[in-house]
Amino acid sequence: MRGTIFHYDQDQDYGYIDGIDSKRYIFARDDVSHEVTLARGTLVEFQPDDGTAHDIVAVTPTAPSPSTGQPRRSAESRPAYSMGLWAYFWRAIIADYSNFKGRARRKEFWAFWLFYTLGILALLGFGILVDLAFNGFKTNADRTTMRAIGLIPFLVFFSGLILPSIALVVRRVHDAGLSGWFALLGFITPIGSIALLVFGLLPSQVGENPWGPVPAGVRI
Repeated sequence: MRGTIFHYDQDQDYGYIDGIDSKRYIFARDDVSHEVTLARGTLVEFQPDDGTAHDIVAVTPTAPSPSTGQPRRSAESRPAYSMGLWAYFWRAIIADYSNFKGRARRKEFWAFWLFYTLGILALLGFGILVDLAFNGFKTNADRTTMRAIGLIPFLVFFSGLILPSIALVVRRVHDAGLSGWFALLGFITPIGSIALLVFGLLPSQVGENPWGPVPAGVRI
């Protein structure tokens, strides 16, 4: 099938191709032959497979860059970066802070909750130490009102990550092919923990669903 490059993210190593069938296909660097220029509008041929593109080759020779007159860097010469756990966490609190659209794979979900939990434990422990230091390691009866100051970083971290955590759960249930309203189950006190565990274990829905194509890195 023929199509055109719509977008390629070098840092996260995934991109999209608009096929002539009016569908959008996701691809990774390993799916692209050496001569393909990963610039928007580049005409390519590829093998479609459940929303993903494989065996991508250029239809026309690589054109020189209009700005420099030098050939653009090919897919082979671009450095490839895999999305690590920290990168997923950082993206969730920066780029996707209030993003309730799209899909989130299981690795992204667990990466967020891993660093969220570690951050909560670290800041809570730090707050307790600051509390003890301000009060001279006195007993509870002798402590002053300064004891709460140590919990300020913990409260800022906790409150600041409420919105991105909800958004992530919504995108996770989208990835499983469910409505985002199911995310509310994760915040109901009696069953919240169980619901979040189930959401994190659900497999990605194969191919494209109403919330977008399968996330990059998912192997079906």
